[in-house]
Amino acid sequence: VARPELPHALVSPQIFWEDGIMSGYRHPGSSALDCVLSSFQMTNETVNIWTHFLPAWYFVWRFLVLSSSLDFCREPYLWPLLIYLLLVCLYPFASSCAHTFSSMSARARHICYFCDYGALSLYSLGEALGCAFAYGAYAMPDHWVSGGLHRYFVPAAAFNSFVCTGLSCYSRRSFPELERPRLSKVLRTAAFVYPFLYDNIPLFSRLLFCFWNGCAWSEAVAGYCYHLLFALLTGFLFASHLPERLAPGRFDYIGHSHQLFHICAVLGTHFQLEAVLCDASSRRAWLRGRLPAPGLPGTFGTAALVLLGNVAIIGAFTAALSRAPGSSSST
Repeated sequence: VARPELPHALVSPQIFWEDGIMSGYRHPGSSALDCVLSSFQMTNETVNIWTHFLPAWYFVWRFLVLSSSLDFCREPYLWPLLIYLLLVCLYPFASSCAHTFSSMSARARHICYFCDYGALSLYSLGEALGCAFAYGAYAMPDHWVSGGLHRYFVPAAAFNSFVCTGLSCYSRRSFPELERPRLSKVLRTAAFVYPFLYDNIPLFSRLLFCFWNGCAWSEAVAGYCYHLLFALLTGFLFASHLPERLAPGRFDYIGHSHQLFHICAVLGTHFQLEAVLCDASSRRAWLRGRLPAPGLPGTFGTAALVLLGNVAIIGAFTAALSRAPGSSSST
């Protein structure tokens, strides 16, 4: 695909280019204020910013509404749900900020997306931790409750979070992205696909059980089906860069794959949230009779350790930027 031809003074470094996007690029040396103001102008990032900024506030609103009716502080049963909800609010906000400030410099672009990947590994496409808390607490198939997989489900997801963040950051900067873009893309995709498949094992099991046994579909099962459908669409759009690859320049401002990717991710999260809430409510008595109450070390303690670990990984890759070849021209 031919790359955009910009005036000489505004030529963007190759790191800013996207397949099939021919125009609408912001100045690669924008100030923070310029970046904020650009969100109110039509560029090829404007819709990317708003398709996650507005949903972030929708999820904050849902969280506040739930907080008015649920006692998150005094009910240990609800602690996994609280962690999940906080991460639901975090990931679209982090993504919106990354898209807003990524045109400040090549170095700033890497740092923005390092943080974005960290938030994603905690919740979104890879679902490495946030969803594992919710699934482990409320969505496990009946015959798996208290089993071996159930006991180690969240610790394994915590490890997956480190793999997801580390591999995705490595694919962006430590790996020669411009020299081997396809392999870099494969590594980044694998960083999220692997934990996604792991964390959705309970859902796959429940859905297959319903198909084979013809059980009545609950509201939760239907919600998980919609969630998985939109998750698959999200992955397809992320990997394919459609439709802009088929018609370069036609979808520069509205309709390119990353915008559709954001919309599908948010819709998938919405259906997942409703399904988790349904399970948490309808299975409450049954689960509380078979599982001990969640403790602080296994919930907030684990979440804090994973958060610190992800911050350390992002910090290490950020520090490595200054030692990378050509870093002086990228800052």
